[in-house]
Amino acid sequence: MALTKEKIIDSIYHQVGLSKIQSRTVTEGLLELMKRNLEKGENLLISGFGKFVVKEKSARRGRNPQTTQDLQLRERRVIVFKTSGVLRDKINQKP
Repeated sequence: MALTKEKIIDSIYHQVGLSKIQSRTVTEGLLELMKRNLEKGENLLISGFGKFVVKEKSARRGRNPQTTQDLQLRERRVIVFKTSGVLRDKINQKP
C-alpha cells in the first residue's frame, strides 16, 4: 500500500502532537518548498534519504509501441531519485 499525503499528515498529527490543521500546513509547506526548488532546476538533497536530481533530456526519435509509428519526442526535464547509501542499506537488509 502506498504512503499518501493524508497518511503523512496523520503520522505527524499522532507522533509530533501538532493539531490536524498544523500537520497539514507543515506537510503541504514542505512539499511546496520541494516543488519550487525542483521547478527552478535545482537538485534536492535529503541526508540519509536520497537526492532528487533534475536532468535535461534532449529531443529524440521515438516510436509508439501500439502503432509502431515513428514520432519526435520533445526535449524536457525529468526528475531522477538516487537513494542514499544509508537508505539503500536499510532497504536491502534481510529481516
